[in-house]
Amino acid sequence: MKSVYSIYRLFKRYRRPDKSKNNFSFTIGNQQLFYLNQPDASFYVEKYTPAHKNAWDQFVRNSKNATFLFLRDFMEYHSDRFEDGSLLVLKGKKVVALLPANRVGAVVHSHQGLSYGGLVLSSKIKMNETLLVFKTVLTFLEQDNVTTLSIKLLPKIYHSLPADEIDYILFLLQATRTRVDVSATIENRNALAIQGNRMEGVKKAERQGLSILESEDFGLFWNEILVPNLAARHDAKPVHSLEEISLLASRFSKQIRQFNVMHDGLIVAGTTLFVTKNVVHVQYISANKDKQQLGSLDFLFHHLINEKFADKKYFDFGVSNENKGKNINGGLQYWKECFGARAISHEFYEVATANHMLLDSVFI
Repeated sequence: MKSVYSIYRLFKRYRRPDKSKNNFSFTIGNQQLFYLNQPDASFYVEKYTPAHKNAWDQFVRNSKNATFLFLRDFMEYHSDRFEDGSLLVLKGKKVVALLPANRVGAVVHSHQGLSYGGLVLSSKIKMNETLLVFKTVLTFLEQDNVTTLSIKLLPKIYHSLPADEIDYILFLLQATRTRVDVSATIENRNALAIQGNRMEGVKKAERQGLSILESEDFGLFWNEILVPNLAARHDAKPVHSLEEISLLASRFSKQIRQFNVMHDGLIVAGTTLFVTKNVVHVQYISANKDKQQLGSLDFLFHHLINEKFADKKYFDFGVSNENKGKNINGGLQYWKECFGARAISHEFYEVATANHMLLDSVFI
């Protein structure tokens, strides 16, 4: 970063930009940079390279709208399946924003291999700079022959500070909302009472001596419960293979957690959780065919919500959508809502990069 910044300063010193233009780009080695020339702010964009890893991860940890999924050790577990298109936005030598992304032809996605994406912001950035940052990113992408930026917005329950600047900017850009999923979430400080039918399941489990064990071994749940159920019911596989989830858990042992329900020494149900600062997110849920008679899942989630993670702000069961958001699995949604979960939206947008000029002259 230091060497690039030094060359950047020399570039600014010895090559005066055309002041009639707001921006220009240049290349250093194989690194393309884009510079936005504004009276009150000078931003430029760099494509992510491994040399940026430490700066990237440090920014993610201190940002106001990011989770561990944006750390490079998570993003790169499936780097063989995605062409990385991630960007850093800098002001001087300081990172002010990130875009975790992958590229497919003329479209940049943020991010197809992650549950969510979007522009990652510093807690100190203000509205006017956020607008200029987004404009800089879009202009850079347009010059790089990208026509469309596709974004899966980070749900607001993950924000550590308000970060709705992005929503407003998408409105200004005339972005197209292409999809909305519905996730079922409990806000623990205002939690609704768990319905009686779920408590009946808890009592069944207690009478039959079920127990809950946290495990660092994901193989038992994957091989005995999750993979067979997905294959039999949906002709599908988990998003993560056993090898992938085990690798990620070894890198993020505090964030990726496995809980199994045992009966007479055998696993009968389980869940894999992604735990962040404010949110416990259910990544996988599955149980054997006796779940109704045993009350295994009711027992498990009663424990996780009311005891294990009662201190977290939100407990998120995840989406129950099918058909790209147009349908909801009613039975699954009802089961989640019986625990007191209610709907939050997960929105998907597409932005034409050429629309960056719509961000000119917003402030009056």
